Amino acid sequence: MIIRKRKTDEDLPMELLLLADPSEEIVKEYVTRGECFVAELGQEIVGVYVLLPTRPETIELVNVAVAEEMHGRGIGKQLVMDAVKVASSKGYKTIEVGTGNSGIGQLALYQKCGFRIVGVDIDFFIRHYSEEIVENGIQCRDMIRLAQDL
Repeated sequence: MIIRKRKTDEDLPMELLLLADPSEEIVKEYVTRGECFVAELGQEIVGVYVLLPTRPETIELVNVAVAEEMHGRGIGKQLVMDAVKVASSKGYKTIEVGTGNSGIGQLALYQKCGFRIVGVDIDFFIRHYSEEIVENGIQCRDMIRLAQDL
């Protein structure tokens, strides 16, 4: 598997991006401001992540997704670790990520990759998404914010 920056003339892997964020409008907005990276296995794109500069010396990992049939193979961890490496190589001092309170697997993954919980944005998903999001039988309401020093 290789992880590379998405080419500007390449279609967005929207199906994958929507696995991590159900709003196509929001995804398109932040992808235009950030950098999109894809994981390829053979000729197939099996994973994606987006890095978005937010403040001086800080970048946010705003979307990490792996094709559902490829879950459990360590691809998500490789994507997150690649994002950390890319952010560091670009001179950022901090990388942040936010995930829903219902994303149990995602919370575990980010912590395994060195992120620490730094805050909670109460009712983030209620304020920003018109459709209710339910994951693992839990309503996604709050954004759990995590960060890592680079």
